[in-house]
Amino acid sequence: MGKVQEFEITFNNNKTAYSPGESVSGTLKISLAQSIPCKAIKVNCQGVCGVTSKAHDTDWMEEEQYFSSSVSIADKGTLKEGEHSFPFMFLLPATAPTSFEGHYGSIMFRVRAFIDTPRFAKDYKVEKPFSMSNNINLNEVPQIHEPSSSSVTKNFSYMLVKNGTVVLKAKSDLRGYIAGQIIKVYAEIENKSDKSTGHVVASLMQKVTYNTKKPTIDLRAVAEVEGPGVKGGNKGEWKEQIIVPSLPLSSLTSENLIEINYYIQVSLKYPEVSLTLPIYIGSVAVDPTRACPSRAIPPMPVPRSGSTPATSPAAATTDSAPPILPPRTNPKPKPRPRSTYLPPSAPPAELYPQLSNTTEYNMEIPKSPDSGHQTAVSPNAFSYAPGLSFRQAQNSNNTSQNRERSQTLSTSSPAIQPPDYRTSPYPHEPPPSYNDSFTT
Repeated sequence: MGKVQEFEITFNNNKTAYSPGESVSGTLKISLAQSIPCKAIKVNCQGVCGVTSKAHDTDWMEEEQYFSSSVSIADKGTLKEGEHSFPFMFLLPATAPTSFEGHYGSIMFRVRAFIDTPRFAKDYKVEKPFSMSNNINLNEVPQIHEPSSSSVTKNFSYMLVKNGTVVLKAKSDLRGYIAGQIIKVYAEIENKSDKSTGHVVASLMQKVTYNTKKPTIDLRAVAEVEGPGVKGGNKGEWKEQIIVPSLPLSSLTSENLIEINYYIQVSLKYPEVSLTLPIYIGSVAVDPTRACPSRAIPPMPVPRSGSTPATSPAAATTDSAPPILPPRTNPKPKPRPRSTYLPPSAPPAELYPQLSNTTEYNMEIPKSPDSGHQTAVSPNAFSYAPGLSFRQAQNSNNTSQNRERSQTLSTSSPAIQPPDYRTSPYPHEPPPSYNDSFTT
C-alpha cells in the first residue's frame, strides 16, 4: 500500500448485527511506513437506501438517507510512521429500517473512515458494512388474529363447445407469522364441469417494489406446496402447511423507496385461476391470548347545562358502564295549511278614515217592516276569512255604549250608511255596484 500499510475498521466483539437504538463502537487502525501530512481524519456512520431500474446496477437513480453521523478523530498535522488506533462510537436511531439487499436496490448501513491529505496528495478511505434488524410486533397490527380469506369463480370452455365453472375458496389460520412458524392453508374447490381440474398450488410470495419514476416490481416464490386436482362434478377440500424461512420483515408503510410485502397465492394449473391471501412477516409472533387492537370508541354526548339525565341505580354504581339512552323518535309532522292567502273581510281602511281609530264596534240590521224591535247580530256572522273574529259585548252597558257610538257615526258620516235595497226592484233589476252604492 506504499506509505499506508494498514487502514482497517473493526467493531467491538466482532459484532456485525445491530438493532435500532443500540450503539456501534469500534476502532480505526492505521499503520504507516512513513509519516504523511493530513488535514483531518474522520469517521462516519451512515444508513442509506438506493434504487435503480437495472438489475445489480451500482449507479442509483433514487437515493434516500436515513441518518449520517461524523466525528473527527485527528486534526490537521503530520501523522507519524507506526501504528495508530482511534476508537469511535455512534448511536443508531430508533426509526432505522431493516437491512435489505435486492436486485434493483438495497438498504445498507456502514461505517466509513477518511484521511484527508493536502492538495495534490492521495486521499485514503475505507468502509465496513453492518446489518440492521428492526423489530415488528405483529400483535400491534390491526386484525392480525383474524384469518385471511378469499374466493374466486372461473368460467372456462373445453372441448370447443362445452362450458364449465370452478369455484376456488382459500384461507389461512392467521395474518402474521415469524421465521420458522408454520402457515396453515385451507382450500376448497368446487368443480361444476365434466372435466377434471389441474393440481392446486399454494405459494408464499415476496413482492418487492422499487419506487422510482417508473416503479419496478420484483416478484418471486419463497416456498411452494402442491396438491391433487378435483374430478368433474365433485367438490374437494385441501389442507397444507408452509414453513416460513428467514426473510426480511414486511413494510408497514408505503413511504419508503423499497416496499416489501408478502402474500399466499393459491392457484389451479387448469383452468388458470388464482387468488391471494395477504400476510405479514414480523419479529414478534402473534399471541392468541392477546386481544386484537380495539377500535376507537366515540365519546358519549354531554348533557346540556341545567339538565340532569335520569340514571338507574345499577348504572349509578358502575362508573365504567355507559348510560342507556332512550330510543330516538322522529317528531310528528305538522298539518300543512290549506292556503296561505287570507282574503279581506271588509273594504280597505282608506275608504273609511273615520273608522281607522275605532277598535270595537257593533253592527245593527235595520228594522224590518213587520218587526217591532231591533236585533243585534255579531260581526262574525258576516266574516268569511279563516281565523278572523270580533270580540262580543260582555254586558248590557257595553251594548248601549256601542249603540250610542253607532248613532253618532250615522249622524256625523251619512256617506257610510249602506244603501236601502228594499226599494230596489230586485230581482227584475240588478242591485247597484259596490262603487255606485257610495254615490247614491
